Amino acid sequence: MKSTASNDLLETPNLPRNGYSSHKIIGQWLLLGVGMLIVQIALGGITRLTGSGLSMTQWGLLLDAIPPMNDADWTEVFNNYKEIGQFKYINADFTLADFKGIYFWEWLHREWGMLLGFVFIIPLVYFIYKKMVSKSLLIKLLTLFILGLSQGLIGWIMVKSGLNDSNLYVDHFKLALHFISALFLISLTLWYSLQYIYPAGFNLQITPKQKQIILVVFVILGIQLTYGAFMAGLKAAQAAPSWPTINGDWVPASIFNKSIFSHSISVHFIHRTLAYILFVAILLWSWKAKAITGLKSVFLPAILVIVQLLLGITSVLYSPKAVKNGWGVFEWNAQLHQLVAMLLLLSLVYHLFQMNAKPKT
Repeated sequence: MKSTASNDLLETPNLPRNGYSSHKIIGQWLLLGVGMLIVQIALGGITRLTGSGLSMTQWGLLLDAIPPMNDADWTEVFNNYKEIGQFKYINADFTLADFKGIYFWEWLHREWGMLLGFVFIIPLVYFIYKKMVSKSLLIKLLTLFILGLSQGLIGWIMVKSGLNDSNLYVDHFKLALHFISALFLISLTLWYSLQYIYPAGFNLQITPKQKQIILVVFVILGIQLTYGAFMAGLKAAQAAPSWPTINGDWVPASIFNKSIFSHSISVHFIHRTLAYILFVAILLWSWKAKAITGLKSVFLPAILVIVQLLLGITSVLYSPKAVKNGWGVFEWNAQLHQLVAMLLLLSLVYHLFQMNAKPKT
């Protein structure tokens, strides 16, 4: 019996080896990671909106932590940027001061990613030393670590797609992969943190149908977020800065004879249509879930999807006012649109966790 109990302590997340406090510490540490990932994704959005993503043409890992320190270093990195098409055909009028402005955001984005790695690995080594990490938890944490490393690699592959003489921006498929993989990482980190912050689960009664509905919503949201990345990569908002129609058409003709993955108007139409479907689906789910559970928190996704829809509309309408390599009303709307989309996803992850958590005993 003693041996079995010992194994349970190692393998069952609800029975931490060093007691409930260990669960709390680990859960809060992972929640800190969620917060830092939110900042990282937001920095990625700022980097994209300011046209900063291709300013660092090399991947130096730890060397990226040290920005150019003198005029010679700045001239070298600026000359590297001058070799690519984005400078030649869009930013040929750039001064060194202009270049420093965009370089900062890409540098900060990479720097924050490295900081995330240290915030993850240093406490992990400490927790292992203190024997606070079970075998099952270690597998989860290593999974997060590998996903984090992969995210950096995907980011560099995305950047490389724009470091040539023909492409003015990064490939929109690689941009979408970078964005969606980041959202998967933050969702999984939140899920694991909730397992350790709430080891006893919830007394939440929900019908199987409600679970099925929220899973369908996740699928639709995943496609919608992918198309949101396509919108950003193709700059499709500027292609149709009108609402409720798309340049006067309710259903643009291009949807039938152009690529639904690469043509800006077709992508725009699909992104809008999915937004309306999500809007209705989440409102209905929240209403039904409130009637079943009595929890007011189930209205959070509904509030977020309303805000998200409004931000999407204003982003489209203000897209002609986009500021080249700068920040204005459009950039604020687009950045908040991305941020609220991420919060919507995390709110749904939280409620899905509630539905799947073991009931308190």
